[in-house]
Amino acid sequence: MKTLKDMLAEARQVVPEEGPDDLSRRLKDREPIVVIDVRDPDEYRDGHIEGAASISRGFLEFRIGTAVSDPSVPIVLYCQTGLRSVLAAKALKELGYQTVINLKGGFQKWAQSGLPVVKDTPLTTEQIGRYSRHFLLNQIGETGQRKLLRSKVLLIGAGGLGSPTALYLAAAGVGTIGLMDGDVVDITNLQRQVLHTTADIGKPKVESGARTLKALNPDIAVIPLPVRIDVDNVMDIIKDYDLIVDGSDNFDTRYLVNDACYLAGKTNIHGSIFQFEGMATVFAPGEGPCYRCLYPTPPPPGLVPS
Repeated sequence: MKTLKDMLAEARQVVPEEGPDDLSRRLKDREPIVVIDVRDPDEYRDGHIEGAASISRGFLEFRIGTAVSDPSVPIVLYCQTGLRSVLAAKALKELGYQTVINLKGGFQKWAQSGLPVVKDTPLTTEQIGRYSRHFLLNQIGETGQRKLLRSKVLLIGAGGLGSPTALYLAAAGVGTIGLMDGDVVDITNLQRQVLHTTADIGKPKVESGARTLKALNPDIAVIPLPVRIDVDNVMDIIKDYDLIVDGSDNFDTRYLVNDACYLAGKTNIHGSIFQFEGMATVFAPGEGPCYRCLYPTPPPPGLVPS
């Protein structure tokens, strides 16, 4: 009769193992892998790896088809210490899944390595009502909404581009919004910069903007940054955010934000507009060109109207 030790030894002969750093690199490089947490649901809720599907070990063979329809897609399994998951990985290989990897040391080793951990907190009754229409969308659902609530977005510029962007980010439930602008509200702003009102004239844009966003959605945190971004502060400011939205109105800032995002590995959402024409572009480091790749040098001063 086989002992547990025998079963584990057999599983490790056919199942490759990778450490937390290897999985972290795969996720950072956005490799086409599926990560599955085979622990019990209460363990998953107490903390898990971002993006991991929760399928407890007892249901794995029955539910794997809903998570991975193509048996050639690489799968990484993990449990608390790596024991349950290595046995589960062997079972998936026997079902015909071609590349199944066990996370060595499991979730415990991942957390001890200082890698990011997601802990689900129950949604409040108000949150369930506020975001109920998101729950109906397959592309978002409750999982996506929780991720939005954990997300941090830096918005550079609270003007014509920044105003509608900020309103929709707040309405969608992006948990933390950094609102950066060094200007004050002017009467000429009010026909398009919908974050601000007549009563805000002369006040810092980030002050009126933060007040408007909190009134729209008290559920979120708004961080007012009443400064202009420059070479001395840019790296320190962007480091705490998941996504950077550049709604600036000058080329110096656009090139600075682009270069900083490239160096920091941050995705840069860039937008610009002139009269009735506009453009929006996503610059993701390592996945495509950056702003400077498309426009190596800024145009001469005065050539492009603002």
